[in-house]
Amino acid sequence: MELHPDAKVEQTGEPRENSHRPARFPFAKIRERLHRESTPLGGAVGFTLSPTIVHDSDNLNDISQDLAILFYSVSACCTLLLAVILLFFKDEPPLPPSLAQAALKDSDVPVDFVGSLRRLLANPSYVLLLFAYGIMVGVYYVLSILLNTIILRHYEGAVQDAGRIGLVIIVSGMVGSAVGGFVLDKTHKFKETSFVLYLCALAGMLGFTFTLSCGKIMVVYATSAALGFFMTGFLPVGFELAAELTYPEPEGTSSGLLNGSVQVFAVAMTTGYSQLIEHVDDWWANIILCALLALGTVFTSLIKSDLRRQAAAECKKEKEAPQVSIIFEGTFTKL
Repeated sequence: MELHPDAKVEQTGEPRENSHRPARFPFAKIRERLHRESTPLGGAVGFTLSPTIVHDSDNLNDISQDLAILFYSVSACCTLLLAVILLFFKDEPPLPPSLAQAALKDSDVPVDFVGSLRRLLANPSYVLLLFAYGIMVGVYYVLSILLNTIILRHYEGAVQDAGRIGLVIIVSGMVGSAVGGFVLDKTHKFKETSFVLYLCALAGMLGFTFTLSCGKIMVVYATSAALGFFMTGFLPVGFELAAELTYPEPEGTSSGLLNGSVQVFAVAMTTGYSQLIEHVDDWWANIILCALLALGTVFTSLIKSDLRRQAAAECKKEKEAPQVSIIFEGTFTKL
């Protein structure tokens, strides 16, 4: 809209609607950052404590006692956390944590899980993300589960190093998650950020594959750090991209399908990788993981950047924007 040079623009200070309502989503970014950082933190603790408590020994009784200490400790921690959740956690937050949850809360229509599932599986971009995310996290799980076996095949007796390399992967991934979240907050380029992280994770996996047998374990530390930075950094970004592609479907359903896809890929890939390193060679097993990541990169590039949640947020801002008054040569007009 163009204004006459003599026109003056003033804000009345009155939003078009709901001027008394506080911001509904102050917890969204906090929730995203907690998710980015807390999930890898548990893995970091596991990689550090496991080789410290369970020592390599030729005596099975010693190993059994160490495992008992580890399992009883984990059980005690889980019991304590369960008690804290039951005693102190509320059923729901005072404000909806996301746009999708707010829409569900304001709607009188009951949630149709089957219908939501059908709509999600009919969304081509989301289906592509299901496969891409499943491949990425499946590779991540393979490396996490079998890292000790992989390292010991090339560096005899490096049990402590295997645990520390796992810790390096997790900690660098936490940094990658924070960086990825910062980029999303600043640019809102969800697909582009996901694609770059996926491509860099592929490059990191190639670097890990070709340096694993170099004989210098510090090089493996370095390539593992790069791999963890991009691979773990993709995890929360993928969840956010799923929320964008599937809005206003319940985020619990879309994220639940992502996790289900991860479990299927992780089981299949871990089983296949174990068979390959036992009967063929770990180099070929890693090359196959690289090929799968390359396929996932193609899937990610084919996803359409349909940012429905961002569009809904922009629409909400426009509805709640202040009214503008124009004084045009003595005439008062409200827009």
